[in-house]
Amino acid sequence: MRVGLWARWMAMHGVPRAYMAVRARRGDPLARLIANHGHSHDPYPMMEEIRGNGRLVRTRFTWVSVDHEICRAILRDKRFGVTPPADMDLPRPLRALISRTDPGVANPVEPPAMVIVNPPDHTRYRQLVAQSFTPRATETLATRVSEVTQELIDHIAVMPHPDLITDFAVQLPVAIIAEILGLPADMHPRMLKWANSGTPLLDVGIGWTTYRRAIEGLRDADHDLLERFHQLRSGEPGDTPFARLASDGDLSEREFTANAALLVGAGFETTVNLIGNGIQALLNHPEQLTLLRDQPGRWPAAVEEILRIDSPVQMTARTALCDIDIPGYRIEEGDMVALLLSGANRDPRVFPNPASFDVTRPNAREHLAFGSGIHACIGAALARIEGATALRALFESFPDLRLTAPPQPRGLVNLRGFARMPAQLGSRQATAAKLPT
Repeated sequence: MRVGLWARWMAMHGVPRAYMAVRARRGDPLARLIANHGHSHDPYPMMEEIRGNGRLVRTRFTWVSVDHEICRAILRDKRFGVTPPADMDLPRPLRALISRTDPGVANPVEPPAMVIVNPPDHTRYRQLVAQSFTPRATETLATRVSEVTQELIDHIAVMPHPDLITDFAVQLPVAIIAEILGLPADMHPRMLKWANSGTPLLDVGIGWTTYRRAIEGLRDADHDLLERFHQLRSGEPGDTPFARLASDGDLSEREFTANAALLVGAGFETTVNLIGNGIQALLNHPEQLTLLRDQPGRWPAAVEEILRIDSPVQMTARTALCDIDIPGYRIEEGDMVALLLSGANRDPRVFPNPASFDVTRPNAREHLAFGSGIHACIGAALARIEGATALRALFESFPDLRLTAPPQPRGLVNLRGFARMPAQLGSRQATAAKLPT
């Protein structure tokens, strides 16, 4: 089993990682960005180099773009699709190795997770999962977000040196995702373990040890989610839309566990990074924080600017399903396009003075942090509520909050955020938990 898993890692991450390192030394712009990402927490200068090479840049392996208009158009163009790892344009031996070494766990970045399948399968999964994110369901969850946030504020208030990531930012999405999946509160620690171990699979070129731990974490998640699936199938009542999917029989075992794992991984990572990146941005720009304290109605707009200037997910990719002409470029069937969302969110043609953090920016919501088109983040509205509620409550409750050491970056390529953020809260200001206005 270990040998097969190692072979799969080599095919999916090890060989591509080594190849990117070689291409980086030869000056490939995308390879340089990926190879250097773990050593520097500022990828944006390299993205600007890519922008300087053109709106759509051809590299040895793929096309790449940081152009907002092109990225948005490709994300919304049905002539482009997602490509599972086993179908990527890799050497035939690597593709064969991937197809023969499936560990059989609920992987959030492999079929049947909806993020990596095309219509009609994607359409079916998304319509079913979307029942958990209707406006009515989101409104109900917003109340829970406010309640959980207040509980977390009370929790960290008595801690002498809280870590704003592990003690605050990660706890909120875990609790809310448990609500969506209908999992009890005593499952939160296990869910956190799944998320911490499994979310690096959303990254590219991860190391062997990280990959092995991720798959081991997914085995635990798979076991627990299957157990929950069978409980619901056997007649145990489930009062959430996702739980009802299991009991109604609309999803198979693997479809249920894979898409539940996707909600845990993607929902967790997006919100944690949004909150952590927001804390850092606001502490680095106290004048913006003062504005928000004077005008709290701006908190939702502040979240949009945080998402724009420091996207929790940095990039995605699409594959041309046929020959496609984009003005000035010819993309052939099978060509992959790497879409650097965080670079598109700093396109000066759309966002004037794009490196400036400005919570009053009128068009900040035009960012692509949640993607666009049929694969746009299904929980975007909920993530926005979580971010606005958590950040507002934190800074209103602890006006003297400061970090006691530089925050520790995650060190990943695609997932931009912090692993640790030690803080001193200072005196607490009495305030009620509020929903963003």
